[in-house]
Amino acid sequence: MSERVPLDPYVFGSTQRCYGCGPHNAAGLRLRFEREGDEVVTRFTPAEGLEGPPNVFHGGLQATLVDEVAGWACVGLLGRMGFTTSLEVRYIRPVKINVEVEARGRIAARAGHIVTVDVRLVQAKKTTLMGTVRYMLPDAEKAAGYLGGPVPDAWRWMFEDGPGDAGEP
Repeated sequence: MSERVPLDPYVFGSTQRCYGCGPHNAAGLRLRFEREGDEVVTRFTPAEGLEGPPNVFHGGLQATLVDEVAGWACVGLLGRMGFTTSLEVRYIRPVKINVEVEARGRIAARAGHIVTVDVRLVQAKKTTLMGTVRYMLPDAEKAAGYLGGPVPDAWRWMFEDGPGDAGEP
């Protein structure tokens, strides 16, 4: 088993309000992530109030969990922030409320500034969902256009190409 390395929950700043990973978003999931070998992992116990059908974690919130772990795979494995361009999920079995679920994301492919991340949700040692998320990794100028203003200085490193950045992972 690979060593687990916690990823900094404040990489986007202490005041960021992300619904999935914002450390101080009282209405959010407040997910924490770890790098484990070639994967990024988070564990989450869906609470009552997050249901779709009774006792089942809402499917749209499962998709949010998938998008979050995939986004953090870009940050934790590539040192880059991306913008979601597509998200596909295949629900295999229900995710139960009040039972921990583990989400794992790994880089599956890379073509230039497009990254494909494969994600798997597991609960009670059974796969509950398989997903594929694609991200575009923009430079700071393009990111500023998406954000509607300049990229925060603390984020700039996540929009810079590094060695081999245009190739495969």
